[in-house]
Amino acid sequence: MKIAVFPGSFDPITSGHVDIVKRALPLFDKIIVAIGSNSQKSYLFDLDQRMDWLGEVFKGMERVEIGKFEGLTAHYCSEIGANYLLRGLRNASDFDYEKTISQLNSIVGDDLDTIFLISRPEFSHISSTIVREIIKGHGDARPFLPKEVKI
Repeated sequence: MKIAVFPGSFDPITSGHVDIVKRALPLFDKIIVAIGSNSQKSYLFDLDQRMDWLGEVFKGMERVEIGKFEGLTAHYCSEIGANYLLRGLRNASDFDYEKTISQLNSIVGDDLDTIFLISRPEFSHISSTIVREIIKGHGDARPFLPKEVKI
């Protein structure tokens, strides 16, 4: 069975994230969209809220599951039997960063493979960081969010 983990903070989940999952579905038997917790990071939205959003966004997609984990992504993948990581690339900076992480995950995760999908042009400018700044500045972030995410 081909199982992929799409890890992230999803603080909040964006339309770009959803597009990556939908485009990757034909490649895998199951995709687990998993929120990784990092005690060093502060979040705008709490874990329960982010988990609820993921559940709503992917409701009805039977091959998409929602998960959460602490620690290394590679260890989480090993625990649940996932052999692939799914990552989206918006630009060259993303590629440089993700390539390094992918190589480390391959070693730590015992040949864990990372599959990269390049963002569609209409999503390449969207990141959770930018969306959080729009929200903090009391701007309208709805154009960048799935309809299920009500802010």
